Formats: sequence, structure tokens, C-alpha cells
Amino acid sequence: MDHLILVINPGSTSTKLAVYRGTAAIHTTSLHHSSDELAQFSDIVEQKDFREQVIVGWLASVGVELPALTAIVARGGLLAPIPGGTYRINELMVRHMAEGRYGKHASNLGALIAFDLSCRLGIPGFIVDPVVVDELEPVARISGHPQIQRISIFHALNQKANGKKAAELLGKPYEHLNLIVAHLGGGISVGAHRQGRVVDVNQALSGEGPFSPERVGSLPTRGLVDYYYNGNWTKAQLMKQFVGRSGLVAHLGTNDSREIVARMAQGDEQAHFFFQAMCYQIAKEIGRASAVLCGQVDQIILTGGLAYSPELVGEIKPRVEFIAPVLVLPGENELEALAWGALRVLRGEEKARDYVLEEA
Repeated sequence: MDHLILVINPGSTSTKLAVYRGTAAIHTTSLHHSSDELAQFSDIVEQKDFREQVIVGWLASVGVELPALTAIVARGGLLAPIPGGTYRINELMVRHMAEGRYGKHASNLGALIAFDLSCRLGIPGFIVDPVVVDELEPVARISGHPQIQRISIFHALNQKANGKKAAELLGKPYEHLNLIVAHLGGGISVGAHRQGRVVDVNQALSGEGPFSPERVGSLPTRGLVDYYYNGNWTKAQLMKQFVGRSGLVAHLGTNDSREIVARMAQGDEQAHFFFQAMCYQIAKEIGRASAVLCGQVDQIILTGGLAYSPELVGEIKPRVEFIAPVLVLPGENELEALAWGALRVLRGEEKARDYVLEEA
């Protein structure tokens, strides 16, 4: 009998769960938490016991007994920058997430819950490729100002998982390939994967790189400075504007690509123009990544929710397929990526890493 793995992926108002037997998902769900339920907690970390009870209740409802589990894996939260891989959840990691040392986010809850349950059951607890994965080359960190450094925050879980999936399709180890992986969703990140390491990537969290359905993308410096001073913005207001209210939603009033494509089909020229502009910027970012790899690219991978759109793929592919063949692997598939990351360790195909920092 193969390993039975509980997968936990907490969001701000939901908890996505799965139970995998080997590589097959035998139970999946997305549990919604109402505003009334969450209002009793003043801090994200305070939700831990509540969400844990909900998870245990769901397992009982689908007939999975806790002692039957052989491992638990959770989406990684905000930690210190670390290389990619599957990490054992340890006390240092839990302390950093509970304190919010590197930021507070609902994803932090995953490791806290997984650690508690795994310790109680005496089984391994893991996280896989959190958003803070940092494998940048030193030169990729440099900006034009000594006090501003480029940092690595991106869709590491999905990028790495699809890089490895593409490697399987090519019949070669991920560590032997040069890939460009474009995660296309509410945020967009384009990573240059050189032999198993993401050596350069745009910082997707705050919208660097191409503009997306709701993020601003890189901006002209003079225009940004003028916009800030003319608007008398606070830091919080400006970040909210650039991260959630920019991109397609600012130009077209919606961040739903399906609605935009429908408007295009009805002859809406403005919708087509701004949709095409986003695709143009994505293609340009892929071209930039190819320069990082000196043009030696085995495959370009388009993934994320927007990759389901044939219209988007049709706009991007002709601009970049001269670089390398384009493979479309749509969706985020986070639960699967987490389960497979844990399974590789449990099967001895990959070694688990330890979260250890000198500062600690």
C-alpha cells in the first residue's frame, strides 16, 4: 500500500485540502470560512486551532482516520529566503511563521497545523517550494540603486512542479535542463530555470514584470514618481492600488479573462487591445529570460489559470516559439504539487531539506 498523505493549503477565507494515496487524489475539498467565523480572531495565527479542528472534522467525514496517515504536507508560508525543495517542518520554521518574522499570511497556517498534527501522530510534516524560494544569481539581485535590491518572491511551487513535469515528458532530469516557466494568473512570474535552479525571476508579489489581470507591472520611473506625488498616496494605499487594482482591471474594469475574451469576440476593440498588450509584455519577459540562459532553452512552459485561454496562448506563442518549443500546462495544481513533493522524499527520490539559519 502506498503512502497516505494529507495536503493542506490555507487561503485567507478558505482551506483547500486533499488526501493522496501515492500520486492519486482520493479526496479533495475547499472549505469556506465565513467572515463571522473568522471575525473572532484578531490575528491569522490565532485561527490555527479553529482550522485544525475543521480539517480533522473533514477527514472524519470522508472516512480517513488520523492514524492511517503516513505524512502531512502544507503550502509553505513567509520565511527567510531559502533554496527550492521539500523541507521538514521544524521548530525554528514554526516559530518564524507564528511570529510573522518575515510577514503574516494565511499560508503560514499550513505549516503550523501540519507540525502540530505530525508531532501528535509521529509522522513527517513537510512544506514544498514556498514563495520565498531564492536561487537567484548574484548579478540578478542588482538594481540601478545601491539601496534597492531585487528579491525573489514568485510562484515557486507551481513553477518548480511544472518544470519537473516537463522534464518527465522530455525524458530528462529537471537538473539537466534549461527552461523558461511563465506562471500566468492574477499575478504573473516568468522564471529562468537553469539546471534545476531559478536563477532569475521577476518579483511577482508586488507586480514587477508584465502587468497582469490585477497587478501593475514594471513602470516608467518618471511616471511613477509623478503619480505618487500628484496623488498624495500613503504607502498602504499605493500598494493596494498597484497590487490589486491595476493591470486589466484598471484598463477594462474586470480581472476576469473569460469576460474579456467574450468582449473581444463581440468586437470590443479596447478589450482586444489591452489583452494583447498584456500578452505582448509576457512574451517580452520570456525573451528577457532567454537572454539569462544565453538562448540555450530546452522548453518554454506556460502555466497558471490564464494558460487555459487559447486566445492568450495564441497571442504569446508566435512571439516566443522561435526561442524554444512551447508546452502548455494550464492550472496551478497546488495540491498535486505539494503531494508529489512529499512523495518524492518518502520514496527516497529526493532528500528533504532542513530550515536552518545562522541568525537563529
